[in-house]
Amino acid sequence: MDMSAGDFMALFYLLKVPVELLNLKAILVSPTGWANAAAIDIVYDLLHMMGRDDIPVGLGDVFAMSQSDQIFHLVGDCKYAKAIPHGSGGFLDSDTLYGLARDLPRSPRRYTAENSVKFGAPRDTDQPELRQPLALEIWTSILKTMDPGSKINILTNGPLTSLAKIITRTNSTSFIQNVYIVGGHISRSSLDEGNVFTIPSNKYAEFNLFLDPIAAKTVFKSGLNITLIPLGTQRKVSRFVETIKRLQLTRTPEARFVKSLLSRLYTLKQAHHRYRHTDIFFGEILGAILMAGDQRKLKPTMQEMPIKVIAEGTEAIDGQILIEEKHGKLVQILKNIDPMAYYDQFADRLGDEKQSAVLGSYDEQRKMWNTPPNRT
Repeated sequence: MDMSAGDFMALFYLLKVPVELLNLKAILVSPTGWANAAAIDIVYDLLHMMGRDDIPVGLGDVFAMSQSDQIFHLVGDCKYAKAIPHGSGGFLDSDTLYGLARDLPRSPRRYTAENSVKFGAPRDTDQPELRQPLALEIWTSILKTMDPGSKINILTNGPLTSLAKIITRTNSTSFIQNVYIVGGHISRSSLDEGNVFTIPSNKYAEFNLFLDPIAAKTVFKSGLNITLIPLGTQRKVSRFVETIKRLQLTRTPEARFVKSLLSRLYTLKQAHHRYRHTDIFFGEILGAILMAGDQRKLKPTMQEMPIKVIAEGTEAIDGQILIEEKHGKLVQILKNIDPMAYYDQFADRLGDEKQSAVLGSYDEQRKMWNTPPNRT
């Protein structure tokens, strides 16, 4: 995940799926997308709210592939990341989850900047045990704890940087069963444009692939079993009002929080043209629903297509998808679903009182802190 608003809604959904059906083992955060690395605190807080402090969170590379300095990797170029808007959906907005992050219970786990010579920093920290774990470290630790013969399913809701690093730097792709990629745009006509609205010259790319096109090209050429949820399909399920109306009938803390987030996104979209794109976030939940095995109710239509991702270092075309019969890699494409079933499924899952939040809000947590021990 790259910590966009849609990613947090998808995470809530996955945490509501019964553990015996989907055992969420780890979260790998990519700071090459919609939020800064320190926004990982919101991930920790959400997990704490849901009683899942056991789930490790790994931090991916700050720069896209081939964008960091070859000698000193802590500096690099922001050629693609500069496309993320500041204060109209990304960074300032995502870093605070549109001001709603303060409503979440505070987790004891916090983001700590990487500060260890072993992992590339110029000096060691006084408390190395507090260092933020890196994505590849978490991946390696998960592999060590796997049962013999078991496989991993991966959901990507952001740039593919961390998955590409797993492919190129570890010999572990045999452990990956399926990859669900939320992103990419398959243009059907000259009017069917992508969503990289901050780069007018690039009309047909989608943000998640554009933000690290080399990583995207690496993943699609890897031979992994890939299911793609493209932008065109996401756009079919972007009606805020339908979901807000359904969530009003639910009572769980997580459903209330998501309703507040969707309501804020909808209000901003109506109020200012700089937030006209915020409906793109709600379609990002589709990947979570597919990976959870709930797609049957959505009546999905799939199509296998040979695709190729452009990654030539040219801003105007990078991240775009081509259909190539000869040189493309076959992937499963989610072409269509039942939108109303999608809204119902999302609201029903979040409204289910099973596996609900153990702490409803920061206010509830503060009251607990202020209650004397003999009155708890």
